[in-house]
Amino acid sequence: MGAILALRAGPEAPATRWQSATDAALLEASARHIEPAFVVLIQRYQRDVYRLVWRISAGHADSEDIAQETFLRLWVNPAQVREAKALKGWLLRVASNMVMDRYRRKPMLNIDAAEDIADMAPGPDGWRELSQVSRAVDTAIAQLPDRQRMALALVHFEQMSNIAAAEVMELSVDALESLLARARRRLKEILGPEGKEMLLAVEKAK
Repeated sequence: MGAILALRAGPEAPATRWQSATDAALLEASARHIEPAFVVLIQRYQRDVYRLVWRISAGHADSEDIAQETFLRLWVNPAQVREAKALKGWLLRVASNMVMDRYRRKPMLNIDAAEDIADMAPGPDGWRELSQVSRAVDTAIAQLPDRQRMALALVHFEQMSNIAAAEVMELSVDALESLLARARRRLKEILGPEGKEMLLAVEKAK
């Protein structure tokens, strides 16, 4: 995470002290700008944040920068998260909104948009390597509208419940389910009848 992970542990609060701390304790310490506590918090959630940004942005080269900026916003004002149990949802919401804001201002380049998905679809001898299946799924997801892509990423790849994902996206559960239904239909159109199994295979391998 670049500059953020370069935060240094002060002698009064060695990093090892915070490894088993609760999110609430880490947030409280971060509000007092105890850097080692914040580093632990980053380590705890950076993979989730980066993965979501990467999925929503279709693997854009700016993914790491956006993930880092998400944590910077938290570092500047940890009090924005009022309850520790809401921390992950807050991070994912901020990260996803930043992706959308950024690419409203400039075009988003999809993952190898020119690549032919049909070349990576299951053939008569079954699927090729899982990495190819994953690439086919990622390329298909990149073609979805941003809100559908976010809903799919939260539910299928972050394994959030529909209720939790709706909270992150600030939608009703019905609206979220509508986005998911449209996203799944579109993936089936792109990937073919075995698209659902391909998606499940990628989910299990994540």
